[in-house]
Amino acid sequence: MQTVTAVAHRGDLYRFRENTLDSLRSALRRGADAVETDVRLTRDGVPVLLHDETLKRLWGHDRPLHALSADEVRGLTAGGVPTLAEALAATEGSRVMLDLPGEPSERAVARIVAVARECDAADRVSYTGDAMAMLAVRAADPSAEIALTRKTLAPPRPALLDAIRPRYLNHRFSLLDPALVEHVHHTGYLVSCWTPDTRRSMRRLLDMSVDSITTNRVDVLNALR
Repeated sequence: MQTVTAVAHRGDLYRFRENTLDSLRSALRRGADAVETDVRLTRDGVPVLLHDETLKRLWGHDRPLHALSADEVRGLTAGGVPTLAEALAATEGSRVMLDLPGEPSERAVARIVAVARECDAADRVSYTGDAMAMLAVRAADPSAEIALTRKTLAPPRPALLDAIRPRYLNHRFSLLDPALVEHVHHTGYLVSCWTPDTRRSMRRLLDMSVDSITTNRVDVLNALR
């Protein structure tokens, strides 16, 4: 059985609040090869770690991120929502996958890519998301490592693949079967997926020779691999 890359989904979210520095550090201590985190921009253009459009679910404030400055976010969360720069510093030397949720503008994506470059982290950062966001990543960084998100079984258009040049096709794990994994490998791409959390699902994916698995239970995946 090949070695699969173990990616911790939003850090170690069963032990710490997701997308926080404590969560990222804990996942790496528990053996993750990489951590995955979501990045959005504040009103004043600072990339921060947050999956949702608002602070409601995690921080109890029904305030949209795009309407808040970085200082306001820091105040409302007692510093709990880190900036991307802070997260890259906290994970120094480790791989980080940046998920760009929603429909970020080209300008927002360019700013996120620029921060990775400013932090001397471009060589250890990869990007995942839908096609439009990944087209913007490719425009901002011709050498970026990209995992193109796939939420359906419809094959991506060849012209899209040529424009994005992903390294991985990143599938919802329930979509994968041996034939699809073999086809993706045959066309020259690696296969990644998100987010299986049961041993049964992980074993199934390992048996299919999936290349990278993003999970909330990286310790379980480590034990199986």
